Amino acid sequence: MTAIELAEHGAGLSVPLDDAVGRALVASGLVEATPDPWVPGRWQVRAGGKVGMATVTVPGGGTVTVRIVPKVPIARLLFLLGYSLNPKGWRNEEVRLEEESELLPALARLFERQAEEALRQGLLQGYRTTEETSLVVRGRVREADQIRRHHGRLIPLEVIHDEYTTDIAENRLLLAACERLCRLPGGIPGDVRGRLLRLSVRLADITLIGRGHESPTWRPTRLNARYHKALRLAELVLRGASVEHRPGDVIVNGFFFDMAGVFENFVTVALRDALTGSGGHCVLQATHHLDERDAIRMVPDFVWYADNGTPRAVVDAKYKVGKPKGFPDADLYQMLAYCTALNLPEGHLVYAKGNASHAAHRVRHAHITIHQHALELDQPPAGLLVEIKSLAQRLVAVIP
Repeated sequence: MTAIELAEHGAGLSVPLDDAVGRALVASGLVEATPDPWVPGRWQVRAGGKVGMATVTVPGGGTVTVRIVPKVPIARLLFLLGYSLNPKGWRNEEVRLEEESELLPALARLFERQAEEALRQGLLQGYRTTEETSLVVRGRVREADQIRRHHGRLIPLEVIHDEYTTDIAENRLLLAACERLCRLPGGIPGDVRGRLLRLSVRLADITLIGRGHESPTWRPTRLNARYHKALRLAELVLRGASVEHRPGDVIVNGFFFDMAGVFENFVTVALRDALTGSGGHCVLQATHHLDERDAIRMVPDFVWYADNGTPRAVVDAKYKVGKPKGFPDADLYQMLAYCTALNLPEGHLVYAKGNASHAAHRVRHAHITIHQHALELDQPPAGLLVEIKSLAQRLVAVIP
């Protein structure tokens, strides 16, 4: 089995690979791979914006393991991920992961700690609505299903009832995360894997979420407060571990995050949080149209509206840290279209800090100014939130 280690948006490597395995890497979509034009039997492999690890297998052929290391520190990446899910729960979260320097082991260790803490007082119980076929009346009869399936018969009965049980969404999510981490190919230390297996044993009576099925939804309440941190981490695990599919004859099994999505989610959620108390409301991924016939659809990452529905500000997040010549002009044209359609005098582009600093561009004959901001990710969480708050204050300052 071939192992390849790459840096996010880093230089490509020339790796000896069978053609079938090289084509499998291309089909996986995890990395960029092309045959080396100078050396037969080798492929040029380069990482893009995805970070994590996965195995790519050609049935009956070879297997290659790909590990992509993020540019930002692991603890910072986990903060960005966690804050996007729950700003208040992660604002002062201290992630001490000195033992691990890679994403998967770090997340597995952190999840195991929080899950163990959540289950320290025993499994959480709650009510679960169950629909079943029964020989006795339990709860109430589902009349439509009864007539459709058993017309003219007294039994069996189609019933629906609420059952007080441990087999609820919260425990199912914890079990699914434990099971998924244990099945990932390598990367998790033996001591962490052992504790995850013991957690799975404690959850043995819980129904496992089947592959391809959507995760159950849960709602944070006072009753499940001790589960909150573990559940947020379980959602991260299941989201990142969704890289498990068979595109054609290729089997991909791994754990990856798209850094562009991570950055976009953090910026928009943190900005929405920073604007709390400033009036109006914020919409992430708001749908608008450029033309009067609503034929040209556009979806800005973030729009802040007044109470009457009038747009106040528009923001787009761009994760482009590796651009050697600064920010691409295409982003400016995109933001100009947003400002024109929303009738706004200013638009804001937020980048992960690369080679360019803040800039402002006044568009000729349009009375529109486009701002480009650079967010420094390699700093403590408090500093990141201060920069977001500064952007929020700029948005508030331009309101008439």
